[in-house]
Amino acid sequence: MNILKQYKLNDGFLLRYQNLVCNEVIPYQKKILDDKIEGVEKSHAMENYRQAAQLLEKGKCDGEFYGMVFQDSDVAKWLEAASYSLSIKYDPELEKEIDSVIELVGRAQMSDGYLNTYFTVKEPGRQWTDLQEAHELYCAGHMIEAGVAYYESCGKDSLLKIVMKLADCIYNHFITEKAPGYPGHPEIEEALMRLYGATGEKRYMELALHFINVRGEDSDFFMKESQSRGWSVWGSWNGDKEYTLCHKPVREQMDAVGHAVRAVYLYTGMADAAYASKDKSLEEACLNLWKSIVNKRMYITGSIGSAYEGEAFTKDYHLPNDSTYGETCASVGLIFFANQMLRLQKKSEFGDVMERVLYNGLLSGMELDGKKFYYTNPLECIPGITGKAVNLRHVLEQRPAWFPCACCPPNVARLLTSIGKYIYSVEDENGCGKVWVNLFADGELNLSQYKRKIICKTKYPYGGSVNFTVTSEEGEKYLSDKFTLAIRIPSWSKKTRIYRNGKILSDHYLNIKDGYAYFTDFFLAKENIRLEFDMSVKKIYANPKVYSDNGKVAFTRGPLVYCAEGFDNDGDLLSVRIRKNPHAKVLGYNPDELSGVQKISVRAKRIKSDDNNECLYSDKKAAYEKINLILIPYYAWNNRGVNQMRVWLPQE
Repeated sequence: MNILKQYKLNDGFLLRYQNLVCNEVIPYQKKILDDKIEGVEKSHAMENYRQAAQLLEKGKCDGEFYGMVFQDSDVAKWLEAASYSLSIKYDPELEKEIDSVIELVGRAQMSDGYLNTYFTVKEPGRQWTDLQEAHELYCAGHMIEAGVAYYESCGKDSLLKIVMKLADCIYNHFITEKAPGYPGHPEIEEALMRLYGATGEKRYMELALHFINVRGEDSDFFMKESQSRGWSVWGSWNGDKEYTLCHKPVREQMDAVGHAVRAVYLYTGMADAAYASKDKSLEEACLNLWKSIVNKRMYITGSIGSAYEGEAFTKDYHLPNDSTYGETCASVGLIFFANQMLRLQKKSEFGDVMERVLYNGLLSGMELDGKKFYYTNPLECIPGITGKAVNLRHVLEQRPAWFPCACCPPNVARLLTSIGKYIYSVEDENGCGKVWVNLFADGELNLSQYKRKIICKTKYPYGGSVNFTVTSEEGEKYLSDKFTLAIRIPSWSKKTRIYRNGKILSDHYLNIKDGYAYFTDFFLAKENIRLEFDMSVKKIYANPKVYSDNGKVAFTRGPLVYCAEGFDNDGDLLSVRIRKNPHAKVLGYNPDELSGVQKISVRAKRIKSDDNNECLYSDKKAAYEKINLILIPYYAWNNRGVNQMRVWLPQE
């Protein structure tokens, strides 16, 4: 079923973000793609399509290709986000704008279905000769996802026809003509699975499985390709097989390695293909890679990728805070992966991670006004060092308005406009509906095929009460049919109270399996289920193998990770120590600060200012004064100017 057409947010935290994306971010990003905003990085992405169309129609063009080799993907992701926006709030002017872009994309497509402005304008005749660097399949994948999104959101197949022709071109090259190779940057695997889901054409799943199965079978493929072609986009093959995830066949890969975005995009496609093909060996491989990420290589915020070099995973428990890479796109990709794992196995651990990433590692990638964005998401910022020290130049003190490599901003937009399909999962079993609630938001799901509606009321993530009302369209008792509602119980809630029709349920009357509470046999025309989560502040300690966090503590409340900013704490965090008994206090919700935020106060101590001096080292023990340290949700940091920030704080 198409959840996006049947679900809408009604109020609350995520609706604010969704409105922001629809009303501000999508128009803003389109202007950037058209080079209509002064003072930001030039995109030229739309102009690249115009140049390609002109070349195909007239045999020459009056301009040049500009930007990254994957510049096309920015347009594709904008199209995807804009398509989802129409399913949220219909806008005829936006639909016309989308149709105009699609018309241009179609004009830039070659007669055999090939579509890529870099190779059409800048490197004609060199198609498919640099799979490692050139991102042809990556760009194709994003455009395919856009085509599916527009079709599912509006029922219009104009872009779907274009991307089917493109996918058929790729199928002909790699399957029919048996060309060797696999993507340097995975993405098309998950895109082809989505195209298969939308069209039912099995050749698209066959092509996705082909790219998954051949990956790493010849781990020297990129080296051979580099030696044979005589040209390169950047610097040709450097021999790092882990970076490109081709060091082993995917079923033999046990550790999450290499470029973090490429990795989770690949794993998402693998999990989707495993579900559709019922391939247990592929499912087991996905589970191994999942465990590697969440048990040993993921930050407390859900961010992944510890190193600037290669934007990559490094080693187990290597999670430095100040040099974190934590690319926003990797957070988006991890949500994709978690959601596909939920399809394979209905276990709350996948929803727990999806939630953690969403509210922390993802939202931190966009300023609260939707006009500035982070590529990297550090867990510590020290102005004067962050962004300045040679090993920290990739970590910026402030979010820029755009990037030369602008993959992250439209990625955030497409995720937030499609959030409904992550909140709920729906499956049919012999005409009986099964609904899983994976995330919590104030909204409603209209299940007309089951003659039911699920309405959720909540102040989440700041309020811990989540109230579900299940109603019948016909307004009569359910006597003969079955319906199942399964609600995730977050692992962070140590004491969850569950009520049904006003009565608290004891363990004896609860059916809890793998972290979900299952409810069946809805006999009343209107039934109510309410969950009360434990919203106490939690002190979090890292595994001692994470040496960057030894002797430190972090704070969470509900799904939110908190941090300290200098703005609230006299500018200085470096001399602060959390006291042994911090006695955390939740302050009142302020709707006017940071777009609505609830702060936390914890007891701490700070080195007295009169003990600070110019000596680098001293044999004199510092004297401390007691203070109350103010914490804010991590997603809201760096919205009040450059200042210090720390998630992990030393404890006495």
